[in-house]
Amino acid sequence: MDRAVGGHAERSALPDARPAEGTVHSRPHAAAVIASDEELLASCVPFLEEGLAAGDTTVLACPPETAELIGAGLGLPAGAVENHPRIGLLDTRAPDALTVTRRLIERARATGSGWLRVVGAVQFGPQPRTWREGCRYEAARNVLLAGEPLTGLCVYDSRILPAEVVDSARATHPDLVVGGARRASPDFDDPTAYLRRLPVPREPVEDTQPLLAVTEATALADLRHRLGAVITAHVDDPDLAGDLHLAVSEVASNAFRHGVPPVSARVWAGPDQLICEITDRGVGFSDPLAGFQPAHGPDLGRGGMGLWLARKLFDHVDLLPGPDGLTVRLATRLR
Repeated sequence: MDRAVGGHAERSALPDARPAEGTVHSRPHAAAVIASDEELLASCVPFLEEGLAAGDTTVLACPPETAELIGAGLGLPAGAVENHPRIGLLDTRAPDALTVTRRLIERARATGSGWLRVVGAVQFGPQPRTWREGCRYEAARNVLLAGEPLTGLCVYDSRILPAEVVDSARATHPDLVVGGARRASPDFDDPTAYLRRLPVPREPVEDTQPLLAVTEATALADLRHRLGAVITAHVDDPDLAGDLHLAVSEVASNAFRHGVPPVSARVWAGPDQLICEITDRGVGFSDPLAGFQPAHGPDLGRGGMGLWLARKLFDHVDLLPGPDGLTVRLATRLR
């Protein structure tokens, strides 16, 4: 399914596009685990001051109160350093956070040093299923943004984050900031391997009978119609229902165009969530980075947007290869 979507070949290792050790931008993606405001400032202020002195386009991706605290630590008036909370997945899904980041990178190329420098406060939401999406993005960006003029420091506040999220920083960041000093993370994991090992949580609603179960769809138009009918019947917000129908239709279209028949589909819905699985018999595609960006870059007229749209419109998208085919699982909360 969507074998070309995402624009990535299979990846087994992190590309190393970093400058020589000791240069200003030698460590492009670091994490700082902090437990106090003093530790927050000790980690962030020198990093930001270095960027401002070098002429980097220097921004924050933090809640307003954190941005205000950091600004005060820098001795700058509020708003002097731009704040783009969406980069940190605040009310934003990964493809949109990536789009904001790339726009800032392009802006940075034309100014100052040509580099973008970001401090982001990690905030992955209140539930394990949203923690997993944040961890997925932190791992994926090591590959998706490799070689770009970007250096970032992700702040993990152990006062408010669950231990599972704090622990993930060591596996998803090549470098750690400890006591104000950077060092290589001994637990950093190959991003693709890490993504493939992320468990897919099974929701209780999946233990009930699906609202729709199609074992061998004979035509794409009919399957789209049946998917739309069940979504419309169980999603009160018509705009949300339309978005979800668009996403599952794109994934179903990929299965028919690029997969191996037969194509099957199942849908479950509860009071606050909807889950859809589309399966075909193809076994040659399993890139966990597919869909974070369009297959053909910014030229959307060339197509290749199926999984990208799915990641934009659903909270969770998982590619689950197995001996009998590939399943794309889409899950989202119903707001």
